[in-house]
Amino acid sequence: MSIRWKEETIVFETFREADVWADAFANEIYGRTINGYCTPDHKIACALTFYLAHVPEFRVQTAEIPFEDLTYYQVWVEIVELQA
Repeated sequence: MSIRWKEETIVFETFREADVWADAFANEIYGRTINGYCTPDHKIACALTFYLAHVPEFRVQTAEIPFEDLTYYQVWVEIVELQA
């Protein structure tokens, strides 16, 4: 499975801002236009992970990627077939 990433560099000051952003952004993953997100903001990654974990057929994966003086957080989903 290849991952279609969206990468952004926005960093929010509060968890509430990041939560609203992640809630709105999760629709792109629900709609399956992309299946991975990369951000330097751990608040966005955390909120997005919890939103995506509510979907039974999503297996949510995360990773921390150090790059120069920043850490990037990746969140992606693998879609599994549910047994009836």
